[in-house]
Amino acid sequence: MSLHSTLIGSLDDVFSEDWDRLVGSRQPFLRHAFLHALERHGCVGPRWGWHPRHLLLYEGDRLVGALPQYLKTNAYGELVFDWAWAEAHERSGRPYYPKLVAAVPYTPASGRRLLVHPEADAPAVRQGLIAAALAHAGEAKVSSLHWLFPDQTDRTALAEAGLLIRQGVQFHWHNRTPGYDDFDDFLAQFSSAKRKKVRRERRQARESGVTLRQCYGEQMSDAEWRAVHRHYASTFERLGGHATLSEGFFREVSERMPGQLVVFLAERQGQPVASAICLRDADTLYGRHWGCDERYAGLHFELCYYQGLEYCIQHGLRRFDPGAQGEHKISRGFLPTPTWSAHWIAHPGLRQAIADFLRHETEAMEDYRGELGEHSPYRRN
Repeated sequence: MSLHSTLIGSLDDVFSEDWDRLVGSRQPFLRHAFLHALERHGCVGPRWGWHPRHLLLYEGDRLVGALPQYLKTNAYGELVFDWAWAEAHERSGRPYYPKLVAAVPYTPASGRRLLVHPEADAPAVRQGLIAAALAHAGEAKVSSLHWLFPDQTDRTALAEAGLLIRQGVQFHWHNRTPGYDDFDDFLAQFSSAKRKKVRRERRQARESGVTLRQCYGEQMSDAEWRAVHRHYASTFERLGGHATLSEGFFREVSERMPGQLVVFLAERQGQPVASAICLRDADTLYGRHWGCDERYAGLHFELCYYQGLEYCIQHGLRRFDPGAQGEHKISRGFLPTPTWSAHWIAHPGLRQAIADFLRHETEAMEDYRGELGEHSPYRRN
């Protein structure tokens, strides 16, 4: 297989059909519509330190592989934290930025990063993408190249190519086989104390004077979108972050990807007062953003977790990934799940230091996941 690669600075430079043929039906975040909307609405670019440098791999004239990739001038929105590595580079007199990341901006959802045409030689294309990415990183003289949240297949390929592998943890829900009949059937698997806690939280939300409903983004009115985006932005304002995703971005994704952007709304006297934004694919719901105008007891848990769980059960989805961090998710049915990243460090000495650090961190992370597993809410048979 004779392969050749090129870098593009915008998804304007590749047909959406060609890109999406590599993505398939999984991972809405990898769709051309999603990544292109980030570019079109200024959610990535110089202002935020995410400069598109997508890698395309061709066999003749046919696109057989791609890598969503960005040149980064800061660490914002990556959610794999490497500040200590940046400081070590600076102390050694070497700048850490710019660096390259193969990732979906602001999205800690595990999935494919090495995108492969379904009719191509997958192992050869993966190897070709990795080799081309490393060659381009060397030519660009960046400090490092990082694959964030690759799935197991890509992680294996990256490890075989000699990259350093880092382990993290999130908290995911998995449907049983066959699936739960309804939320009560799911909750029946909990211990008595944990079951009572969930029911109490759901009762608090119902008694707070709000009504709940779910809808798809393309079904929402202008006024509803203004309110939902206000909720989203308010969370970042409260926490001192930046609301990088515009209302226009969300609306374009909804229009170009109908049925994939799911919103859970809480309304009071007919007006939205809180909301949670999710995306979905064929078998997984991904929790992304939440916000509110006013605080109501139990409402955060209801909109961000319980409404999503009911949606998954109702629609037969296999998994609910509610986002990064949060040990409090365990008692609500989300169990510790490993996540991964892969790293190429240009400087040999710093690479060895980071490799030593990762060996110790991995041992600690595996112990941590084991300890968290002891707090499962599910009844022990």
